[in-house]
Amino acid sequence: MNILVTGATGFIGKYVINELVKIKDINIIAAGIENNDIIKDFNWDQKIEYIQCDLNQKIDNFFKFFKNPNILIHLAWQGLPNYNKLYHFEKNLITNYFFIKNLIENGLKDISVIGTCLEYGLIEGCLSEDLSTNPITIYGLAKDTLRKSIEQLNKIYNFDLKWIRLFYMYGQGQNPNSLFPQLDRALEKKEEIFNMSEGEQLRDYLPVEDVGSYIVKIALQNRINGIINLCSGEPISIRKIVEDYLKKKKKKINLNLGYYPYPKYEPMAFWGNNKKLKLILEHK
Repeated sequence: MNILVTGATGFIGKYVINELVKIKDINIIAAGIENNDIIKDFNWDQKIEYIQCDLNQKIDNFFKFFKNPNILIHLAWQGLPNYNKLYHFEKNLITNYFFIKNLIENGLKDISVIGTCLEYGLIEGCLSEDLSTNPITIYGLAKDTLRKSIEQLNKIYNFDLKWIRLFYMYGQGQNPNSLFPQLDRALEKKEEIFNMSEGEQLRDYLPVEDVGSYIVKIALQNRINGIINLCSGEPISIRKIVEDYLKKKKKKINLNLGYYPYPKYEPMAFWGNNKKLKLILEHK
């Protein structure tokens, strides 16, 4: 079985690959925009074939180009974490739609695509997959539109579609502008104060190792298709998760709460309903 992973050299991609290499009798085709030299840093074994590719390339048949994959795990998406850049709608949406359409038209029958909790918009509370979406960020709108477009394709070509709606995560390799990398830099510099919001907003976090593992488990099953929240199902305040992080690292720093305002593009309290995910993880 051939599995194609796009965005394989990105933050989540490396953890997805690490999970896939544990599985017997599969061939992994890892795709990314970086040149072949970058994979020397990843210690990938011979089970992995890396193909450098920009999804904007003029390729007539991506399915053939990527060695006729049985499954696609589509992680690729540029321009994050700038959630309100027009780039997501004007460039990423179009590029990703036609890439997936090309694969489907040429024979691919099983795809797992990464979505985002920002598709839900400003809905508060526990968010289940059957809720109507109402994104207010350009990134969320682009992802939501991509999902709806792929669903229309599915009515024509009849393939297995898993739309994996990510919530929040943390771990090594994360964007340096994210919360925990900023906190780590402050600790490394032995700064006395860490500026942050009031920290009372409730979010849903998972370590990226779990995210990578769950993506693979979702992608390699077909009992549950459609939208699947990838989340812990447990709300936690930003302040609490920061305090827990400091305790785990046995570090101390004064939290300057209220320095930053709360983001306007997120509700004050939201987390995911993970019943579908649990059913997948519990199945042997």
